Amino acid sequence: MKLNIALLAGDGIGPEVIDQAVKVSNAVAKKFNHEIVWTSGITGAAAIDAVGEPYPDATHEICMAADAVLFGAIGHPRFDNDPKATVRPEQGLLKMRQKLGLFANVRPTFTFPSLIDNSPLKRERIEGTDLIILRELTGGIYFGERGRKDDGNTAFDTCTYTRAEIQRLAKLGFEMAMTRSKKLCCVDKANVLESSRLWRETVQDMEKDYPEVEVSYEFVDAVAMRLVQWPSSYDVLITENLFGDILTDEASVISGSMGLMPSASIGVHTSLFEPIHGSYPQAAGKDIANPLATVLSAAMMFEDAFGLKEEAELIRAVVNKSLAEGMVTEDLSGKNKAYKTSEVGDWLAANI
Repeated sequence: MKLNIALLAGDGIGPEVIDQAVKVSNAVAKKFNHEIVWTSGITGAAAIDAVGEPYPDATHEICMAADAVLFGAIGHPRFDNDPKATVRPEQGLLKMRQKLGLFANVRPTFTFPSLIDNSPLKRERIEGTDLIILRELTGGIYFGERGRKDDGNTAFDTCTYTRAEIQRLAKLGFEMAMTRSKKLCCVDKANVLESSRLWRETVQDMEKDYPEVEVSYEFVDAVAMRLVQWPSSYDVLITENLFGDILTDEASVISGSMGLMPSASIGVHTSLFEPIHGSYPQAAGKDIANPLATVLSAAMMFEDAFGLKEEAELIRAVVNKSLAEGMVTEDLSGKNKAYKTSEVGDWLAANI
């Protein structure tokens, strides 16, 4: 099988962790007799430095021509520390989501048996956790009208959703729940926000089409609390953009490290696969970043974009083996030997 994959390394540790995912993907392709055609594009701060914008048209053309996109990370502190910067790396991510129609971010959260005691939460609270948060990506406050008034002393950001945007995400959530434990939780703030009331109303109208799915409705603050108390009680959660951004980062610590969690963004045109962590510029170029989230994102890509489940399972198996045998970077090594990013990638590829 020929796999055309756009490769966007991005900023910070992005290029280093992407390199390891490429090693692993190439090893899988060789083992299963696939051909991967990688086409690289620039984005984020690297693209701003090169061409003045964070998601250039040339990069978009590469993504549109690909079967899937494997993405590293975006962000640089020189932009974070400059509130007056008119062009920012993160604008490239938002633009990419809009132009590729990436409407649903799929964030699985699960535990690794060998690392369960690395979590800041007690073992008895997190054992058996296996949940997915579906975050809407193209609407809400990140894309609403914004601005300043009163000579810059008042700022506003507007949260806007259409019924069609909600239906599109909820349909994916219902379908995903049907393949799992048939439990769906709609996360909102319907006691306060009109946009949340539309979310709840829309999902309630869809329940009749999925009679086997048990649907619950919870306020976002209650879910934030329950995620660290009883995460295993959840299966599939659906929510809007801002709430999903916050809850998925909270859920990521359940596993013990943000460096372990993969994600996918389902698109109208091309789907994108990326680790949930940021660009971690302090570690850039030091060969110390954890590549496993990016490698597991590649596993999601093989399965979800190409239907290659056996290949994906092999990647997950060698990642679990690396954790069990202590072939890990410094964020997971504790008092044991820490291996370099590149060494972990080499080990994974060799084991495949």
